[in-house]
Amino acid sequence: MVAAAFIMAAGAVPVAATSAAAAPAPYCGITWGSLQKTGNTPALPQLTNIRAGRHDCYDRLVFDTRGQNVAGYWVRYVNTMTDASGQVVPLRGGAKLSITIQALAHDDAGQPTYQYTNRAELVNVSGYRTFRQVAWANSFEGLISAGLGVRARLPFRAFTLPDHLVVDVAHAW
Repeated sequence: MVAAAFIMAAGAVPVAATSAAAAPAPYCGITWGSLQKTGNTPALPQLTNIRAGRHDCYDRLVFDTRGQNVAGYWVRYVNTMTDASGQVVPLRGGAKLSITIQALAHDDAGQPTYQYTNRAELVNVSGYRTFRQVAWANSFEGLISAGLGVRARLPFRAFTLPDHLVVDVAHAW
């Protein structure tokens, strides 16, 4: 009788431990986190375009360059997006991503390689699940900054492809 009670108790322990240790899987397998992402290479490309796209699990913002691959970048959540002079760049959404790229917005002759019609609306992201607004902050001494207003402080990733900086922001945690 004691042996039977011991076996039943021993058999119950692994079941309880297994169910207590089981954690929910991350949303769509996303494990990116929400801390700053950086990268750096030595040459300065020219910015030619900024565009956005929608995917099943995230919204994507792409900075197109030419001449060199993206030289370096800094992408991080900020409380307030500002330009080089410290002026606030208003952004819609519950959170703000600051995106800075080591790149030029003009060629060697001083002609712009990227031109926007409206600095507050670089890309039309109406109807996007996570993105709320993309705004120009500044271009100064080989650094280009833009603000990305998003729905909430969600996981994101930043990476380079040949002639592109890609920023993906998840739809959920």
